[in-house]
Amino acid sequence: MTNVAVIGDGQMALVMADALVERGVNVRLWGPFPTHIDDLAERRKSARLPDFMLSDSVRVTPNIDEAFADVDVAINAIPTQFIRDVWGDLSKAVSAGVPIACVAKGIEIGTNLLPTQIIEEQLGGCNPTCVLSGPTIATELVRRQPAVMVSSSTDVEIAKQVQDLFDVPWLRIYTHGDPLGVELAGALKNVIAIAAGICDGMELGDNAKSAMLARGLAEISRLGVALGAELETFFGIAGVGDLATTCFSPHGRNRTCGERLGKGEDLKTITETMGSVVEGVSTTKAVYELAKNKGVEMPIASAMYSVLFEELSMNDAISLLMSRDLRAEQLR
Repeated sequence: MTNVAVIGDGQMALVMADALVERGVNVRLWGPFPTHIDDLAERRKSARLPDFMLSDSVRVTPNIDEAFADVDVAINAIPTQFIRDVWGDLSKAVSAGVPIACVAKGIEIGTNLLPTQIIEEQLGGCNPTCVLSGPTIATELVRRQPAVMVSSSTDVEIAKQVQDLFDVPWLRIYTHGDPLGVELAGALKNVIAIAAGICDGMELGDNAKSAMLARGLAEISRLGVALGAELETFFGIAGVGDLATTCFSPHGRNRTCGERLGKGEDLKTITETMGSVVEGVSTTKAVYELAKNKGVEMPIASAMYSVLFEELSMNDAISLLMSRDLRAEQLR
């Protein structure tokens, strides 16, 4: 039987473990906070997914060596800004050659590295990685509602291996050969989702929100291509598919953060009371720096940076966006 270690105890970790159990895989789940793990092991429930009961078949352990014993594949579900420290601690327990699939979405502040790049750095480049991404709201996956993802790696056999692991009735997994683009799309769309949420909070209407999505897609595609990704990736499942879900779902953390901002709450209060990490906030900083370094025009992302970190009012940000010079529509 295949042995899989799920690293993390948040929403995506739990729904990934649920799918793996259905597939008949031997699952070990480990998290960085022993008290959380002990509680999950005993109660099989998490406040992050209150309607979900974790199968007794999942071995929940606070022991790193136990989690990685004879493991065939590991799944990273640790949020981006915490990957470096967590995988630094895990590195001695992970055997060289074990593939690491990653469902985290974001860009590390300070280094501008993507999740798999951080993991590869912490493991010394000894383990192949795979990006598992797509429009996957955890509250829907926990009800086993249909969803589609991509398994993307430069190694096609690794992509197929992860594809097979998650071949369950409610998930359809496609293989994909542009992991850089897939990972960038998953990170960058969170910035646009905050902007879309602001449209909701300020009651700007569907016209404004749809325009934000369309022009936001153009922005993240331009940056992605400048960083070496393929343009087509941003118009597929991991690109526009994930972007649409994140911008419109009431369950998305980034859209919800934007909506609360649009209604007048301050960012500090929102992030302290969300109950989980809002990756788009930190990603906005990284995107702003990357766009400057690459000379890529990203007016929505720049406006979001000024709103979140430079105290620009949202009304002024809208005025700046609407008063830009007239031009032809461009996608890149």
